[in-house]
Amino acid sequence: MKSNLATHRIGILALEGFVPFDCTIPYQMLSMAVPGGSHAAYEICFIGEKNIVSSEQFSITQVLPLTAIHDMETIIIPGIIQPFSYHNTAVFEALRMAYTAGIRLASICTGACILAAAGLLNGLSATTHWAIVEEFAQKYPQVAVEPDILFCDNGQILTSAGLSSGIDLCLHMVRKDLGAAAAEKLATYFVVPLERDGGQRQFVKHSTPQSASNLSALLLWLQENMHRTMTLQQICQQGNMSLRTLNRKFQEQTGVPPMTWLTRARIRRAQTLLESSAMSVEEIAAITGFGSAGSFRDHFRHIVGTSPTAWKKTHNLYYAQQS
Repeated sequence: MKSNLATHRIGILALEGFVPFDCTIPYQMLSMAVPGGSHAAYEICFIGEKNIVSSEQFSITQVLPLTAIHDMETIIIPGIIQPFSYHNTAVFEALRMAYTAGIRLASICTGACILAAAGLLNGLSATTHWAIVEEFAQKYPQVAVEPDILFCDNGQILTSAGLSSGIDLCLHMVRKDLGAAAAEKLATYFVVPLERDGGQRQFVKHSTPQSASNLSALLLWLQENMHRTMTLQQICQQGNMSLRTLNRKFQEQTGVPPMTWLTRARIRRAQTLLESSAMSVEEIAAITGFGSAGSFRDHFRHIVGTSPTAWKKTHNLYYAQQS
């Protein structure tokens, strides 16, 4: 989808026993995605079997009927409190028809159970809340469960892990739909990190935080110097720590090894440049520290799933208008 050219319609599935946090995350975040102007990128509604749907002390009103699913471009399935006992043939069939129609489906937390029960995750990788991963794997053996990641993107179907990983999934979809700059703007507004990648672990064991052990200064240095050729030894020297300590602290505080974090930071910078500048692929490769256009293209395709040129055509509005 090209930013600012159309409003993307999103339906949030409102089911009895919904997890309130999972419903409010996508509604609040995606409604604030306004890239490059005052035009909202997404039109958001709730869809379900009843006009009013309740859970615990919360109620969602003005819920559209299930038939409205077919007018959507994305359907978000929030978690429900009793995911393994839920069975609703009408909901399952509506989701299967939506998938057949090419509508994007994205689940948050235990919402993956709804997709799995509908048979839509068979043969795919998926994730869900870590607390139910084992039971999920036993109940749905046709699904390749990924227990240690924040979200999983299969193209048309996306799943996210527990609760706050729904934020990461929303930012991921915004990045795909509207570009890296729009995702960064949204993350800044909601005061949440943009750096958490889908492959990061659902939870990371932290030692008692000490100001001297925080990586903030080192991460800032890496961002400011990413145009340079960088080795692990240089990063250790800058951080004044051994390689073992460096790797341990990166795993504790970012969930990934140092060079993985640096590569992803370089790709995010490259996405922003592709969206907002007239620089060539070769120029961006040099500025972001990849060294060669070939290396840049390989890393970009591996992480983003498309080529730098294709990303620019989709997300650089000036480029798109000239094409």
